[in-house]
Amino acid sequence: MEKYEKIKVVGRGAFGIVHLCRRRSDGAFVILKEIPVEQMSRDERLAAQNECQVLKLLNHPNIIEYYENFLEDKALMIVMEYAPGGTLADYIQKRCNSLLDEDTILHFFVQILLALYHVHNKFILHRDLKTQNILLDKHQMIVKIGDFGISKILVSKSKAYTVVGTPCYISPELCEGKPYNQKSDIWALGCVLYELASLKRAFEAANLPALVLKIMSGTFAPISDRYSPELRQLILNMLNLDPSKRPQLNEIMALPICIRPLLNLYTDIGNVKMRRIEKPLSTVQPGRQGRPGGRVPTIRSRDGTISLGSGKVHSLPLSSVYTWGNGISSPLRLPMLNTEVLQVSLGRTQKMGVTKSGRLITWEAPSVGSGEVSLPGAVEQMQPQFISRFLEGQSGVTIKSVSCGDLFTTCMTDRGIIMTFGSGSNGCLGHGNFNDVTQPKIVEALLGYELIQVSCGASHVLAVTNEREVFAWGRGENGRLGLGTQDTHNSPQQVCLPVEFEANRVVCGVDCSIIISSQYSILACGSNRFNKLGLDTITTGEEPNPSNQVEEVHSYRPIQSEPLCSERIVHIDIGTAHSVAVTEKGQCFTFGSNQHGQIGCSSRRSSRVPYQVPDLQGISMAACGDAFTLAIGSEGEVYTWGKGARGRLGRKEEDCGIPKALQLDESHPYVVTSVACFNGNSLLAVKPLLEEAALR
Repeated sequence: MEKYEKIKVVGRGAFGIVHLCRRRSDGAFVILKEIPVEQMSRDERLAAQNECQVLKLLNHPNIIEYYENFLEDKALMIVMEYAPGGTLADYIQKRCNSLLDEDTILHFFVQILLALYHVHNKFILHRDLKTQNILLDKHQMIVKIGDFGISKILVSKSKAYTVVGTPCYISPELCEGKPYNQKSDIWALGCVLYELASLKRAFEAANLPALVLKIMSGTFAPISDRYSPELRQLILNMLNLDPSKRPQLNEIMALPICIRPLLNLYTDIGNVKMRRIEKPLSTVQPGRQGRPGGRVPTIRSRDGTISLGSGKVHSLPLSSVYTWGNGISSPLRLPMLNTEVLQVSLGRTQKMGVTKSGRLITWEAPSVGSGEVSLPGAVEQMQPQFISRFLEGQSGVTIKSVSCGDLFTTCMTDRGIIMTFGSGSNGCLGHGNFNDVTQPKIVEALLGYELIQVSCGASHVLAVTNEREVFAWGRGENGRLGLGTQDTHNSPQQVCLPVEFEANRVVCGVDCSIIISSQYSILACGSNRFNKLGLDTITTGEEPNPSNQVEEVHSYRPIQSEPLCSERIVHIDIGTAHSVAVTEKGQCFTFGSNQHGQIGCSSRRSSRVPYQVPDLQGISMAACGDAFTLAIGSEGEVYTWGKGARGRLGRKEEDCGIPKALQLDESHPYVVTSVACFNGNSLLAVKPLLEEAALR
């Protein structure tokens, strides 16, 4: 043992102790199986020798690597590769009934498939394939098959008669005492695939006789209908009672459902870190600039394409998403995954969307260092080529909405459950701690409530329930949580509201919060700098005297600035130092700082009085960035004004105090479905809209 330093015992196998060790020569972690051969029966010694013999024959990236074996202190020591990601069984158990998406299932499955194909090509049967014997690397993306203690080496193409293996994975022919060959491993592989798709075993029972009856009948619960018919059929074929009707491994590998994940494996397997697999990406180069507004005369054909005035025919996209700001000076169409995006949200680093099918989609710019180096002070930059992917970890649930904070994200399911992930600083994930979480995790403290809406500030969150209760958590500075203090909370706290106030919608700013009731009354708390919350007492349209000005409140109080407190406000958003509100009549009001013209008047007037933006009528929604404003007209027009640096306004222009229409690269009529701003960035989703005349 001079070559290895024992760290700890990590398990006890069928015939010995399993140690985690450090190899002294290079500091690498390895697994050492200590098998006390002198205390074993002849059959047990043969099994130990068999594992060494089998491991020596195998050399595959998806099989635990064998290093060496030696005798010490009357024990056989087998040294092999360490897989720090735990077992596939543990991975499945931690899903907590949140189904994996099909891409992830197939990503794991094809690796097991390749490993088993290598094993069978060596005329070896694994004979104990199960999720407990399938290990994962530290990133939980690379699969490693292990535990060959009872594998059978077939010196000829014979059949093995010994009945071994874990009962839940035993094939029908073993239950009947019939001989089997490689087709029994394929049955077990089918059981593993079923477990990946349903997060439970295909065959389970209270006792062995009942289990045998279940296996012999070949009946098991169907997998979720969210999965493709091809996946369901593959499981049925592998779990066929007749071994001769089960597919060969090479036949499975040739199936269309397996070809793409196999090709993706060969593309990515060389990357040690092995990032999560992504769907095929479509990149869209910025095209010609379209006209402002959303209406273009069209005629729709019977096959679903649309004809433009030019006579060209284009297929109708499900939706388009644009981004600008942060150095992108004109709207850049983001790549889509052949899906319709209904709602979008922005954080400091996140660009997120919710699809019509209830999935989270994210857009990511290439990592730093992957492109050309830009010189200090450079203004003109190449348009970045974003990639899109569906977010892992929220399969099995339908996402209804998403909201992004500074470095964290919240999403809400169609059943009113809140999930959060990202940075846990300031307790903004609501999990009762300050830990980071990489994949969506349920906020357990709210499981007894049905949430209808959630909003993120930079470092705090508000959520409203169907019973009109409001919960807040995260950073408490400036009294932004509305709990009467400036304390930070890492779990949801119920907000005290007036008895008659029926909360309907919540909005979080950087350092403040707003609640809109179903009766259109508005409460606000936190920083009221520049009167960005409308808490100053203003009745005549004149500047409030100092006694009527409010700088900060720690509990919710009604807004007091006319005309906001008398208009029916249906939409509101808060920027860094200003806000925008849209009335039921489609009027647009701005209030707060006007340092960069974000209020929308031609002058740089500094006023605490709310301002109605002239010439903007029929506004349906609006959003605020750090020092700019965006509004959407009834005809799909996109107006921006305020600070223009680094492309904030979607055009090459410095500060502009007058709303101007933005041009999107759309050749067909569209409606804006969602818009979001964060700091100096914007994200906007549109979908095709055909005029009534064109449908007739």
